[in-house]
Amino acid sequence: MSQRTLHLVSLGCPKNRVDSEVMLGVAERVGYSHVSEASEAEVIVVNTCGFIDAAKQESIDTILELAEHKKSGACQTLVVTGCLSQRYPKELAHDMPEVDYLLGSSDMLKLERVLRGNLSDQDGRILVGSPADWVIRSKDPRTLTTRGASAYVKLAEGCNRSCSFCIIPRLRGKQRSRPADDIVREVKHLVARGVVEVNLISQDTIAYGRDSDDKARLSDVVRRIADVKGIRWVRMHYLYPETLTDDLVELLTAHPRVLPYVDMPLQHASDAMLRRMKRGHGGKRLRTLVEQLRHRVDGLVLRTAFIVGHPGETEQDFDELIEYVKWAEFDRLGVFRYSDEPETASHEQDGKVPSRTAGARAKQLMAVQRRISRKKNKSLVGRQLDVLVEGPSEESELVMVGRHAGQAPEIDGMVYLSGDVGGSGRIVSARVVSATDYDLMAEVPEHQAATSTPVESGAKAMRRLRVV
Repeated sequence: MSQRTLHLVSLGCPKNRVDSEVMLGVAERVGYSHVSEASEAEVIVVNTCGFIDAAKQESIDTILELAEHKKSGACQTLVVTGCLSQRYPKELAHDMPEVDYLLGSSDMLKLERVLRGNLSDQDGRILVGSPADWVIRSKDPRTLTTRGASAYVKLAEGCNRSCSFCIIPRLRGKQRSRPADDIVREVKHLVARGVVEVNLISQDTIAYGRDSDDKARLSDVVRRIADVKGIRWVRMHYLYPETLTDDLVELLTAHPRVLPYVDMPLQHASDAMLRRMKRGHGGKRLRTLVEQLRHRVDGLVLRTAFIVGHPGETEQDFDELIEYVKWAEFDRLGVFRYSDEPETASHEQDGKVPSRTAGARAKQLMAVQRRISRKKNKSLVGRQLDVLVEGPSEESELVMVGRHAGQAPEIDGMVYLSGDVGGSGRIVSARVVSATDYDLMAEVPEHQAATSTPVESGAKAMRRLRVV
């Protein structure tokens, strides 16, 4: 008997991607094979994002597009999961009769009941549970979808912050940190499958362990992960802008496998805006934090994100943000236009900024960052970098791409490789020959083809390079 087929589309953040990988693992355990073409799938799953308007619209458009395969393709069952269905289960059920089942943001394992047909008439179409029902475990099935021997590892679910613009605590529940032993166990499983890079994620990574009985510390679990035999690169994402502990800074500074890469969304730099956003600090702390990190961590790569167009943002506030970005010279930067979400405190604030103004500010801020990024990239020309090979580029199968240790998967630039690169999942040493605003071009010497072990770790190489 041939395997049944399933097609899954994952939208939104890396946390959602891990949830999707668990659902793929569930499907494989039940006997389904994943197909890349939706037209060939008997079951289609859409894991949605419901964070901001643009993400909600993308989710709805994707659902409607894939629902057409119930008419013209092999699809018999359409399942919608994730944050959008967690937020609007009844509305989606009413407005989209073509959707057979709705699961929420913590219902990944319920997919097995759907696929096995183990549902009663009383269950109905809406199978959305509490957002706090689930935390990923190392024993949960998981099918990796990332390229180049890289994987995301969730440290926690949910969030205890009360940022005025954010809906995540409603969609994901309060913070639930995973036991450190279980995290390390999962990393060992990943290494056994060939993973050499782990990217640590959660909604509020700096707060890891504060909700647990043993008050586990982030620095302790990161050290244990980095000490797992076979791991080459460990990168931390989504650190809330607090004073970093000496233990954590020491890891960023000295551990050979903890990359001096800090992903810390700051959201704004104006005191007035930070108060309105309920961030719990002012702009002075953000300047001090950047100064301390730049001073203490050699080779630091600092990524951040900002929101423009939040209610009350004046031209003066925006000018402060522009000047802060020029001063800080972040290595990586993302900009989001404010999304006015009804269930948030920001929604009730006055001083709404016109969408056109917010859009213009986003373009202006990114133009500033583009110049900074171009300068930093051009300073790398002639340097030798360790590069994790991901595989053929999306533009051409004849061109291989990878990432150096200062580039996180999917959100940062790429290194386009020439020479005898070899297969994906290897770390090779390459010389940068040219640079664009966000990407690098590099050559791999012929003698590299026979080895996947560079002379030094990516972390050490990053600390050796001071990018100015």
